[in-house]
Formats: sequence, structure tokens, C-alpha cells
Amino acid sequence: MDELLKLKERVDIAIEIGESYYREFKSALEGPAGNKTARDLKEICYDIAKTLVAFANADGGELFVGIEDNNAISGIPHNEDKISAILGAPENYVIKETPLPLKRASIIDYHGKQIAYFSVEKGSKFVHLTSKGECFQRKDRESVPTASELIRFAREEEISREYDRQFVDLASVSDLDLSLILSISQTISKTMSPEKFLQYLELAEFDGTRLRLRRAALLLFAKNPSKWHPRSQVRILRVKGIEEKTGEKFNVSEAGEANGNIFQLIENSWELLRPHLTETRFSKDAIFKTQIIYPELACKEALINGITHRDYSLEGRGIEVKIFDDRLEILSPGKLLSSITIKDLEELKGVHQSRNTYIARVLRESGYIRELGEGIRRIFELMQTNDLVKPKIESPNKSFIVSLFYKFAYSKEEKIWLDNFEHLNLSREQKTVVRLGINGRLVSTKEIFEQVGIVSEDYYRQLIESLRKLGILQNKLSQIQVTNQRKLYDNSRKAVPRFEISLPLKSKVKPPTQIDIETSEYAKVYITNIPFVVTEAEVERLFEQFGEVSDISIPRDFVTGNSRGFGFIEFEKKENAIKAINHKTPITIKGRKVFIQEYKK
Repeated sequence: MDELLKLKERVDIAIEIGESYYREFKSALEGPAGNKTARDLKEICYDIAKTLVAFANADGGELFVGIEDNNAISGIPHNEDKISAILGAPENYVIKETPLPLKRASIIDYHGKQIAYFSVEKGSKFVHLTSKGECFQRKDRESVPTASELIRFAREEEISREYDRQFVDLASVSDLDLSLILSISQTISKTMSPEKFLQYLELAEFDGTRLRLRRAALLLFAKNPSKWHPRSQVRILRVKGIEEKTGEKFNVSEAGEANGNIFQLIENSWELLRPHLTETRFSKDAIFKTQIIYPELACKEALINGITHRDYSLEGRGIEVKIFDDRLEILSPGKLLSSITIKDLEELKGVHQSRNTYIARVLRESGYIRELGEGIRRIFELMQTNDLVKPKIESPNKSFIVSLFYKFAYSKEEKIWLDNFEHLNLSREQKTVVRLGINGRLVSTKEIFEQVGIVSEDYYRQLIESLRKLGILQNKLSQIQVTNQRKLYDNSRKAVPRFEISLPLKSKVKPPTQIDIETSEYAKVYITNIPFVVTEAEVERLFEQFGEVSDISIPRDFVTGNSRGFGFIEFEKKENAIKAINHKTPITIKGRKVFIQEYKK
């Protein structure tokens, strides 16, 4: 009797608030007003199946048969056998392989009228189909035909978004690499313990008795990552040719495999990949020359992007980097999120929505990635500034692929300018610098670093010297002039335009003069524990006591603009950096002791 009253109350509530996303009314009658008759049984049963399928494929809901759209109680006029068939509709009119998660199917006697009541939960195991093989999903107050693949994708995406934030009850802090955590935590605070660091970045929570770890903590810092994820890996594959083949013509070989936690993956996979970004060619002057064929920064950005945003819930797959003769493909498991389109990425709108919220935050805080949404845009810009065609982005078969092509793309004006240097058989990076200096434009050191896409000071020095020896690059500013102008460029000597590209003499190569020779060693030091509110000028004034400062870089928080507590200082000479590192007296900025370390690439 109590249960019956509860069902009657449910009808009262339903007719009071009406239909909604979670509630549907169906009539058991048909025909004109005042002359309605009983609807066909099969039509009623199919309507029930269709509605319940739509609810189960969405967020669940309840269905009342015997209530009109205007909330009037009309009842079911059918006999007992047909009412029994109506109650059996959720089973008999739904494909048996996709059974509904039915909570209730009951007949309610409501003031002398029969009402059929059905309640169904949100489905998670199946994409539910009617007996006709049709798929519906609840949208607002309608049961809308929907492709089953879209529902399946949405559910998989929801699982992938939750993966890195889930707590793992069997894990403890002893499963983590504490030395790695300490080294990363120093970018935030020198005194923060590993436990506090994990809680600060919400990688762990104290439940009153112990510290509970999220999956993100294990993926980032686990001592034994394979215990928690079987495919925390990056495979480097070499493909001979421009397409993969099978059988007797199989042309794929493994060039290396990196395994470990995310920080280990980033470092180790980059070391494996980097040698494949260059090639040795026999030049016109009968010398073997090694040159970069892809911008290093673009490749590293694409690799880190894949590691950061892959779908870790797909535990059976790892990241694959395929090196073809004409392109580099970085494939990460997981389709592009539904909120982002390939068109958005190709149009460089900077859209972003991180699948792995906690992983992305840690990598951003520690300086491994820039602002969210900037990675793909940065890759496109680096390829463009290096005269290479746009990257290709695809998302087939639960994967996301970024392809970088070794194919040049110049404007008409740039092609005419570069034709003047054709007989010199310039490398790609040499051409990039020459293009920057089109028609007498002065070029800065910073532009060369960024637009050539190199990450090594050695590459920079070799590149500059090679262009000087060809007699096509001259330093147009003295050191004093550069110092005087750096205030116009955020106090950065590297950003001051100083190099000029001149047309070559075809008959004779001009030897480098003494004034042209670059003596700078660009020695870099790493400083930590700097105040969060500090300017580059304040840091520079403090460190000029050791020698001439070439450049200062202080990573900042995107929202507040404050420093992240660390930075990099480049001196003109290595001996000046050594002086700073070996300085015995404490160095303080605004009352905080600054720690100085050797910068290691």
C-alpha cells in the first residue's frame, strides 16, 4: 500500500511540473477530441521502446503512458492482455543484445484510470537500439535519432576526461620518485615537501588517515610506471619510403622505444628522436654536410603535445613517432575532443580544452608546455617561418596525428631573393636566416633561434659562422650599439636586430674579418627562489656585477603576470657565468636569497 501511494505521488508530481528532459508523457488514445479511441498496441509499444532507448542513451528518465501532452490524465483503455504487452515493451521492442537498464515497469491505478509507469537508468554498457535497429537519444524534450557511434564516442570521451583525476586506492607516496618530485617542486618553492607539492597541485588529497593519489600523480612521477599503465611509452619507427607497406614489402623498423613516467618519456623520447631530425648530404662542393631537416622546436612541441594530451584511458596503445622519407608523423591514442575541431586548430584560433587537466597543469607549472592551446599554433608558426608547408592534422580511428612535412613553401618575393643564393647550396636553416634578411632587413639573434627552430647554442654559433664564411652575413652593430638599443627590446640583447644578409659574390667568397667573428659563448645559468613580483631589469642590475648580461628570461604566470619563482640568465662569456655560480656571498632580491645553478640542456 505504501509503495502504491509513492507511485501515485509520482504521478501527482509529474502532472504538476510536466514533461522535461527526464520525463515524457504518452497517450494511449488517438482520434479527434471528444471521439478518441484506443491506439494500436504495436504503436504504443514501439513508442515506449523508442522513448526508453532515448533516455538510456542519455541520462536516464521516466515515462508515463496514459497522460496527455497537456498533463491531462486519460488512462489506458486496453484490456489486461494488452496492458501486459505494454509492460513487456521495454524487453520485446528493444534489441536483445542491448537490454535496457530498467528500474521499474508498473501499472498505477490513478483515480480509476490505468497509467503505465516506466523508469530507466543511464546506460553505460551498451548503446541501446529499438527492435528495428534504430538509435535514439534524449535531447531537450525530444527523442532524437542519433548515430550510435556518436553516443559511444561521447561515453568514451567522458571516461578519458576522468582518467587522470581518478584516485587509485592501492597506490601510496612510496610508489613515486621522490627525487623527481623534489626537482620539479623547486620551480615553485625550495622548501615545499613532496607531500605538500602533490596536494598543492591537487595530485593528492589527505582523507584523514592517508594521502590518496590521483592517476595523474602516478603517470607523472611513478617509479614503476608500467605497474599503473601498461603503455606509458613512445616508439620511434623508421619507414623506408613515403607509405607503410605489408607482407614481403614490409618497410617499417623500430629505431627506439622510450618507457617511463611522463617526465622520463619527454626527456628520453626526445633524445631518441632528435638524431633523426638531421641528415647528411653530399653537397655541390664535395663535402658531406649535416643539416636539420625539421625544426627541432616544432618537433619537440608536437612530441610533448602528444604526451600531454593523449588518451591514457586507452591502456593498450602508446605514442608512435613515424619517420617517413618526406614527413614526420606523431600519433597519440585518443580522438580529438568533441569541443574542438580540426578546422579550429588549422585556423590557429588557439582553442583548447585539456583532456588531462591535472597532467597539463603540472607540465605547464614546470615549464614543459606553454599556455594551453598554444602548442599547435606554435608548431604551425615554426613550420611556416622555416619555409615548410603547413602541418597536417588528422584524428582517425581513435587517434590524433600531427604530420610535419619536409617540403618548402616560399612566397614569390622570397623565391626571387633566395634564387640569388642558389649556387651556394644552402642548408634549410641557412636559407631560413637568408630569408629573414630579405632585401637588407636586419635580423636579431632571437629571431634566428626562434625561426630556425633550434634549441642548442652550438647550432646557433655554427650557423652564424657558416654564413660569415660564405661572405653573406655581416654584423652591422658594435657591442656598444647593441647595448644602447636593447632598452627598445625589453632589455634583451638577443632581440636587437644586428645581422645583415648581402648578395653573394659568385666569383669569390669573402673571408670573415676579425670584427665579424662571434666571440660570445652565451653562457646560461638557472636561478630559483626569485620573488614573484620582480622585473627583468632588477635581476639584470644584480647580476651585472659578474659581467655583461646577454639576455634574461623569467617565466610568468599567464593570469597574474607574476614570476614562477625561477628564471634564466645568459652572460656574454662563460667565465662570467662561472663567477656567478661560484660566488660565495649570498645574493638577495627583495629580501629573498637567490639560488644559482649551472644550466643543463
